[in-house]
Amino acid sequence: MRAAGCYQADAVFYTGQRYARAVKFNTDTKSINKKIPLTVVENIITARSEGMKVICVDLVEGAIPLPEYNHPEKALYIFGPEDGSIEQALIDQADDVVYVPTIGCMNLAATTNVLLYDRLVKNKTLIASDTLIKNSRDTNNTTKVK
Repeated sequence: MRAAGCYQADAVFYTGQRYARAVKFNTDTKSINKKIPLTVVENIITARSEGMKVICVDLVEGAIPLPEYNHPEKALYIFGPEDGSIEQALIDQADDVVYVPTIGCMNLAATTNVLLYDRLVKNKTLIASDTLIKNSRDTNNTTKVK
């Protein structure tokens, strides 16, 4: 959820029982769950809205390396679990399959952050400024470059 908030995702969907078990360890210091809907679904593909492309993100053979990938305007990103892979049936339904070219595999949070950051920097409307920094940082950070 924190990555979704940092990179301005519209919504987060999940399947299975893992989130329900992990929610008690929540470290969402920005209360993103009050700003972005988090919805459990039986089938992740049903979360796709009209005109949205399905993009699977996982270490699978034949996937597109993320640095070479052009993100669609509207995308539903499906991430693989940390201890397995996205089901072949979902891979077969995807419009694209991408992977982050690393040595070894990252955990889900790291992969999500890298993917969403890549999407952000490839978007030509990125506005970087001191105002963004001031609005984004935690209250204990007031450091400046002199």
